[in-house]
Amino acid sequence: MILTTHALAGAVIGKNLNNPWLIIALVIPLHYIMDHFRHGEYLNKQMPFRDNYWKVALDIATGLGIIGAVIFFKNFDLWQVFLILLGAFFSMFPDLLTLLYWKFNVEFLKKPYQLHKWVHKFPSNSPESQWNLRNAANDIIFSVLAIFLLLI
Repeated sequence: MILTTHALAGAVIGKNLNNPWLIIALVIPLHYIMDHFRHGEYLNKQMPFRDNYWKVALDIATGLGIIGAVIFFKNFDLWQVFLILLGAFFSMFPDLLTLLYWKFNVEFLKKPYQLHKWVHKFPSNSPESQWNLRNAANDIIFSVLAIFLLLI
């Protein structure tokens, strides 16, 4: 899943629960469950990160922009905003760990990286993980559902 989808799903959990520890405990496994669904990967892992970072920045900005707009228009109180952003952040956290391992090869991040790689049903070079509309369908469905749940 793209970061926007993870952030939106985490924001929904944050919006609907009042316990920060429970939010964290739920959104991290949710990340891995969502990653098991077919989805496209927009990063080219054969290229250096400096050629890919703008894609990650755009993805994060899109997710946070949508969440920010919902927060603005729904007029949540400060505690709800905190919980929503907490859910969004920790739902993207496994991808941050993967990125840090990929970029810096930090040994203690190897196990989370291997778990993340194992959860993805399709290898990164397979047709099922290419960046196209067919593979993005689950991202689109999950994102639209999350936006709807944030708005109600």
